[in-house]
Amino acid sequence: MSTADWLPDGFRVQRIATNNTRLSVAVGGSGPVLVLLHGWPQTSRAWARVMPALAQNHTVVVPDLRGTGASDRPEGGYAKTNQAHDIRGLLHALKLTGPVAVAGHDIGSMVALAWAAAHPDDISHLVLVDSLLPGLGLEEAMNVAEGGMWHFGFFMTPHVPEMLFDGHELEFVTATFTAMSNPGTFSEADLAAYAHEYTGRERLRGGFEHYRTLLEDGRENRALLAEKKLPMPVLAIGTAHSGTSTAQALAPHADNVQGTVAPTGHFVAEEDADWFTKTVTEFLT
Repeated sequence: MSTADWLPDGFRVQRIATNNTRLSVAVGGSGPVLVLLHGWPQTSRAWARVMPALAQNHTVVVPDLRGTGASDRPEGGYAKTNQAHDIRGLLHALKLTGPVAVAGHDIGSMVALAWAAAHPDDISHLVLVDSLLPGLGLEEAMNVAEGGMWHFGFFMTPHVPEMLFDGHELEFVTATFTAMSNPGTFSEADLAAYAHEYTGRERLRGGFEHYRTLLEDGRENRALLAEKKLPMPVLAIGTAHSGTSTAQALAPHADNVQGTVAPTGHFVAEEDADWFTKTVTEFLT
């Protein structure tokens, strides 16, 4: 067991062996299980502002994904279907039975989708927060020849991004987070804490490994969703930038997709914790 200075009251952190690695996970609350999966470059801290309210009606399980935070940084295993096994193993070790609700943001959404597609009986409700999804539009969005986003291909390149980011972690986090969020969302302490979690080449590598499987992730998602639609209710939360594009991409592949747009930038749960909590709680009930 360990502690974190951001951890809300009523939660405790454990390190648990699962799927040939060890993950750090915060657990609190009682009731039906709700798993929260963070994005990049963040950690489980990303959910701190919504964890107390969600824990009033749910057992809230908040891991650091492999390669991030206080979890181990193995050389491989970052395919999103394999990371789903990471989380399944956590729940088994915690003796929490399903089906469970899962909400993912950014990279965490990709893990959540792969989990739901590969093991639909595990998932009662699926919430995807401001994320492009492998196999469902991500590849087109990262096509720089058509004006797509360059950073995906850059992060997927072995060794080079670690080399160039080394020593510039706080500068990058500050510039990126402030550009993609409403003013005042992140304090200097918040930015420093996130930068610390990705400082140094080994911590950077653990983050970039999530990008290095994206093409494989897309192929796996397309194959899984060709076999069977997602049977659980899906809530796709977009922002002013992304709109309802994720809901539209999922519509042919799920029986029940709801799309909504948050009044925020990319970091929905941190920018407007009340809106996020209310929206997710209404969806789950």
